[in-house]
Amino acid sequence: MDFSFAIPCFFVEVMRLDAATITALVNSFGEALVSVSQSLGVSVTIDKANVKPGVNASGSRLTASVGFVTSDVQGTVAVMINEDSFSQYVAAMSGGMLKPDVNDPVALSVIGEFANMVGGHATMKVSSERIDLTPPQLFVGHEIKAVSFQGESVKSFTVPFKVKGNGMVFLVLAIHE
Repeated sequence: MDFSFAIPCFFVEVMRLDAATITALVNSFGEALVSVSQSLGVSVTIDKANVKPGVNASGSRLTASVGFVTSDVQGTVAVMINEDSFSQYVAAMSGGMLKPDVNDPVALSVIGEFANMVGGHATMKVSSERIDLTPPQLFVGHEIKAVSFQGESVKSFTVPFKVKGNGMVFLVLAIHE
């Protein structure tokens, strides 16, 4: 699956970042999100029409944010989900043993583990480059908007994925120059 269409031109033009590096990161994290979801039995499809610059994760309720560093670039990848997706991932990862309650730290840890799994799969996909990852940070709230600040040296964009039913998962990549 190729996610390279999602690379906004400003990453290359404004920040002068290596397009091949950004393409590898986008493809790796996008493919990892799809692969991990499918292995859990959660059906996701990319919403190509709504890939946008900035943080655009309408309806997001939970976020797991992971920092990454390569030899060329550093940034943050965030997995942002709505409550319907949260319910599906909690059910899939706990075998139905956990209630999807955003006030339950054990249920919340599912999203942190999902982000870890996506990060781990992404690092394996970028085989020519070493990627160091931070442990995930979890955020809960309504309409979570800020994952990483947007400024001259930081650019972000959102790749949305539809989850069966009314679920949405947003992959937000923030790249630091």
